[in-house]
Amino acid sequence: MATLSDQPVTTDDLMPLALTSYGHFTSMRVDEEGRIRGLSLHLERLNRDSREVFGTGVDPDRVRAQVAAALTDRTGPCIVRITHYDPAVNLGRPADATKPELLVTVRPAGQLPPPPLTAKTVPYERDLPLVKHCGLFGLLHARRTAQLAGFDDALFTGRDGLISEGGTWNIGFIDTDGTVIWPQAPVLPGVTMALLQEQRSDWKTAPVTVEQAKGMAAAFATNTSIGVRALSAIDDQPMPAGHPLLAELCDAYLSVPGEEL
Repeated sequence: MATLSDQPVTTDDLMPLALTSYGHFTSMRVDEEGRIRGLSLHLERLNRDSREVFGTGVDPDRVRAQVAAALTDRTGPCIVRITHYDPAVNLGRPADATKPELLVTVRPAGQLPPPPLTAKTVPYERDLPLVKHCGLFGLLHARRTAQLAGFDDALFTGRDGLISEGGTWNIGFIDTDGTVIWPQAPVLPGVTMALLQEQRSDWKTAPVTVEQAKGMAAAFATNTSIGVRALSAIDDQPMPAGHPLLAELCDAYLSVPGEEL
């Protein structure tokens, strides 16, 4: 299902987005009761990123109304993606893209938590890492590289050799003393990561090299779709997916109350 400004979307509506990828988005998991963990943070992201991408904000009430309309008669958990782009964007004149609209799409959600993930380190740095933008070619190519090597996804390393984030997820580590470590690097500020940081005080940010990552007691991925997902391998290094703190982190995330639209 897809709507643009509450109307059924057409091929002509989507063509500018397909040809330019100029826009930004956020994806939210809707639970069985129609509530969304971190809804306020998702709305803040849309507004913040819109000012960076289009020079204008986003009306949160408009977002809520369009998402609610898209969820009419939906049952069961689902993922709602809100893509913000200007249907009149032109490849030669992106500066003229000043009237973005909301594209809302809905798909079924998987079970939480999903099975452990294997990751291959791949050198890659996202453009404008603080913005959840639609320019996905680089990260999808990195993901493809990892999958062709037999892994589930890519774990990005920068030119400085430090770990940053995963293909579409933040990564966290559990140090040998039980401290949760988030990489100190230019990364997308994930909503799930922010919710976990609000729930627990035993965390810090620090630079993490590949070798340090492989020596951690455990590692996990976070995003709205997967919640907290254990990593079972980084490159050729197995990671303990059964670390007890991983279950605690998962429970902490699931204990966050959802917000109503």
